[in-house]
Amino acid sequence: MSTGLLLIYLLSVNLVGLYLMYKDKKSARRKRGRRVRERTLLTLALVGGGPAVWSGMHLFRHKTQHASFRIAGPTGTVLWAVLVLYLLYLGLL
Repeated sequence: MSTGLLLIYLLSVNLVGLYLMYKDKKSARRKRGRRVRERTLLTLALVGGGPAVWSGMHLFRHKTQHASFRIAGPTGTVLWAVLVLYLLYLGLL
């Protein structure tokens, strides 16, 4: 896997994650409309969108009381950082 592809993937996942956090907060304020499933947001956090979900929590003041989000955002971020550093160490990136 090339470094460029990985960066594009992580950027894309994070942009989608930040948008979905914004969209869900907007829907929550209106108390109507389609909400984004928590499972979707948590999955995004673990597949590379941890920084976006973590940032979205603070930027939009959304899901801050949910322990699962307080854990998934930082955990996803750290796991991906470790993975990228490991791949760099092995010379695969």
